[in-house]
Amino acid sequence: MIHQSFHHASDRHVTRRALLAAGVAGAGLLLARRVPVARAAEQAAAANGRLRITDIETHEITVPYEDWIAYELNHFYGPTRRTIYVVRTNSELIGLGESDSREPDAVLAKYIGSNPFDWVGDETSLGLGIAMYDLMGQAAGVPIYKLFGQKYRSWIPAAAWTVSTHPKRMANAVQKFSARGFTWLKYHLSPFENVIDQMEAMQAVAPKNFKIHHDLTMGGTDDHTFELLEKISKFPIAGCFEDPLPEKDIDGYVELRQKCRLPILYHHSPLGAGFETQRRAADGYILGHAKIGDAIRRAGLFAQLELPFSLQNVGGTITRAMTVHMQAAFKTAHLHFNSDTETWKADVVKERLEPVNGQIRVPERPGLGLTLDRAELERLKNLKLPEQPKWIIKTKFSNGTMMYNIADPHDSLFMVRPDKRRLVTLNYDAPLVTEYWDPDGTPAFRDMFQRLEKEGMVLERP
Repeated sequence: MIHQSFHHASDRHVTRRALLAAGVAGAGLLLARRVPVARAAEQAAAANGRLRITDIETHEITVPYEDWIAYELNHFYGPTRRTIYVVRTNSELIGLGESDSREPDAVLAKYIGSNPFDWVGDETSLGLGIAMYDLMGQAAGVPIYKLFGQKYRSWIPAAAWTVSTHPKRMANAVQKFSARGFTWLKYHLSPFENVIDQMEAMQAVAPKNFKIHHDLTMGGTDDHTFELLEKISKFPIAGCFEDPLPEKDIDGYVELRQKCRLPILYHHSPLGAGFETQRRAADGYILGHAKIGDAIRRAGLFAQLELPFSLQNVGGTITRAMTVHMQAAFKTAHLHFNSDTETWKADVVKERLEPVNGQIRVPERPGLGLTLDRAELERLKNLKLPEQPKWIIKTKFSNGTMMYNIADPHDSLFMVRPDKRRLVTLNYDAPLVTEYWDPDGTPAFRDMFQRLEKEGMVLERP
């Protein structure tokens, strides 16, 4: 069934005429979706008068991870910070938005004095665009999905997320997230962990039909990709592969998709999911942090070509709610999405959108359907979490060789693409185990850390 859900589109190449038609259809879809928004604007004006943005509060918050997963997430990223937008109007309506970092003052100024309905198909800011749609929906008295058009689904598939870590911790993540109602778990593979050991550990505890979404971060290892994917595919828990090749290798994606038994997903598509779709380079697409207007256009293209896709916008419940609304109204947006909301144990709204059998219900209240928790917002603004210091990745190969590297939470990409330091090329199936060596005040740690600062990486014979 999983293979069918990704492969319902025809595998034949799309002609230039068909691709042009798809582009026209995408533009037409964008235009058509302005019609219900225009009507909503008229209704809102009749009920509320002309809405106008008067002020935008920006709140930078620190959010604690769930206790059971905080150890590994802190080692990869350190404390999580987000920006919350509370948008005030000349009415009692308040819109909510959020982003990874604060928008510059010049961007905020563009919204002041405007009508939320001026930002239909917002291409300026995803975080503030969410707040504009929240206000539009509230003003019109409808849930956000109705501003995009007809609803195609009431329940939206969602995936949990974690980082690549020791097999025992990976198995724990499967148990924890499946108990919370998730049926998919995504993670980026890391050459510092053996993926087959991880799969065996997760398979041993996974409920039936629980699936793993493997993100290979566009290569960077010396693996033979097809052989590696075949090894992983033999596990019943294996679900799909994201970005298994360098992003520009469209021909490679076409060939790999024809050979691989599991779906191939394209996230970092080099041409923005344009020409790649004509080549049928992937079974599905992921739009990461796409601004609302861009997501609408891509949704039209994907609908015309019958290509499944999902939106990947990382954030709290505000972001998760917006993603759910959008995927409810986009015809082929039926792939599981990631927002990572489940990794944090606090939020600035009172509602929680939790999955049931892997699906999240689309809210039916006006706007996002969320209520600001002002007290929790203030608490998270004042919350000070300790920074994760640099640490040492201590890796032991089966032949006794030891490998040491410095890990920096401000450079988390290194954990999945160590080739970026131009010191060594590794692979995902090497016989090794890794430990996290935190600063412990010992001479041994100090000496190794100083040596790594000079040499970059250390390899020692047994």
